[in-house]
Amino acid sequence: MCKNKDHPCFKELQFRRYSQRTGSLDIYTGSQMGQGLWRVARNQQLQHQGYSGQGYLTREHGRRLATNSISNTNHRKQAQGGIDIYHLLKTRKSKEQEGFINLEMLPPELSFTILSYLNATDLCLASCVWQDLANDELLWQGLCKSTWGHCSIYNKNPPLGFSFRKLYMQLDEGSLTFNANPDEGVNYFMSKGILDDSPKEIAKFIFCTRTLNWKKLRIYLDERRDVLDDLVTLHNFRNQFLPNALREFFRHIHAPEERGEYLETLITKFSHRFCACNPDLMRELGLSPDAVYLLCYSLILLSIDLTSPHVKNKMSKREFIRNTRRAAQNISEDYVGHLYDNIYLIGHVAA
Repeated sequence: MCKNKDHPCFKELQFRRYSQRTGSLDIYTGSQMGQGLWRVARNQQLQHQGYSGQGYLTREHGRRLATNSISNTNHRKQAQGGIDIYHLLKTRKSKEQEGFINLEMLPPELSFTILSYLNATDLCLASCVWQDLANDELLWQGLCKSTWGHCSIYNKNPPLGFSFRKLYMQLDEGSLTFNANPDEGVNYFMSKGILDDSPKEIAKFIFCTRTLNWKKLRIYLDERRDVLDDLVTLHNFRNQFLPNALREFFRHIHAPEERGEYLETLITKFSHRFCACNPDLMRELGLSPDAVYLLCYSLILLSIDLTSPHVKNKMSKREFIRNTRRAAQNISEDYVGHLYDNIYLIGHVAA
């Protein structure tokens, strides 16, 4: 038993005995009793931590310890957060020190392979860092030929001061000019020595280029039938099914939006070219260029009939076979049926 009268345990015991004698113990609720016991235990802990030669802790000393305890807790939280921030700053600093991969330190073939995946804009930006690598002629030559597959200047001895980077800029400028005015665009290419003034060379350029506006191209080909003739001969329809060959043809030479003389010209040129590429098939099926012409027109009308939302009563397979054989009696029924199935499953031939 504690005999020190100043000790909290002794005072608590005295109060309990007094309460039992007077019957006033009920003024202590369960929560108040628990709080009192907690204060006793807490005071004992503080006394053991702050015991000095003069005795137990004073109230002011205990308050300072409690304040220090709270500040230590806050310091640990701040320190923990500080460690995370420090780690992030350290990681960021290390990444900044590492920087981008220096392509000049890699083998040349690997550096060129990495840069070959860039387009012209990104390659110009890369030249600000790796000037010798990004300005390499092989890279710009690949960009030119991947976008403009054929140019007359490719097969000529390059003039003094020639560079494929400069050629790329000229080709891009000429394509933009063509998309605004086809005649001016072709004249620009010729003035720079990129194209020769030949229908065949122009046709090859158009056939191997995908950056030209198809509406402007259709206008240009309608005016330059000599270029159109050479462009048609560049297509190879050997061993192709007729609807698939017609789709490929209209993918390079877009069909007009309306029927007219230009559409008839395109179908006529396609029919002769298709027969020239498949002489054995024509003999086997007994088809002539005129018969192929009728089949192409029938396929275009069938495509419109099956794909147009305005046509409610779609043409049946039996109706298509009957109408087609009525126009061309030598065509077999099975072959015409396969034509219908192709349009029904794949879609329009001139979309």
